[in-house]
Amino acid sequence: MNFLAHIYLSGDNDQTMIGNFIGDFVKGRQFSHFDLGIQRGIHMHRDIDQFTDSHDVVRGSKSLLTKKYRHYAGVIVDIFYDHYLAKNWSEYHPEALLPFTLRVYKIFEKYNKILPPRVNEMLKYMVPNNWLYNYSFIEGIQKVLTGMAHRTKFESRMEYAVADLEMHYEQFENDFRLFFPDLINFAKSYEDKSK
Repeated sequence: MNFLAHIYLSGDNDQTMIGNFIGDFVKGRQFSHFDLGIQRGIHMHRDIDQFTDSHDVVRGSKSLLTKKYRHYAGVIVDIFYDHYLAKNWSEYHPEALLPFTLRVYKIFEKYNKILPPRVNEMLKYMVPNNWLYNYSFIEGIQKVLTGMAHRTKFESRMEYAVADLEMHYEQFENDFRLFFPDLINFAKSYEDKSK
């Protein structure tokens, strides 16, 4: 899953949210210097990714993209699923998406001194352009995919993936709606075990 889903699945715990948000920016086991709540969030991020990658519905979504985008198909599906979460946000969260994202950015600012440098660099673009909110629009997904395509070492062609989103829009949304309740249940059981 991408940023919005990881944040959403963290519940109301700020430290879990921070850990879950920075999970991709922390390599190996080099995170013992963080508070335990942040460490738990990093572990949760990795377990969510593993659960997602092994889920049959997600594999079905990826299969629509693999031939064209190869190993980037999973990254693209993660972003597509964040689009459906943002678009249908009111079905999953009582707080409207825009105030939710603004509140999340304040939490990031509170922890900015301990965030990895690459995260703080990314936030310079994420916050002013409110990526999390703009995931709800096709134009926002286009900007995210184009930005990611420019940052990949190899040619990914991710900037063209919006055409695939539009072509298979209902299929991807159906897949998301099948998969996301399973992920919510996984995250809830994960939190219950860690208490």
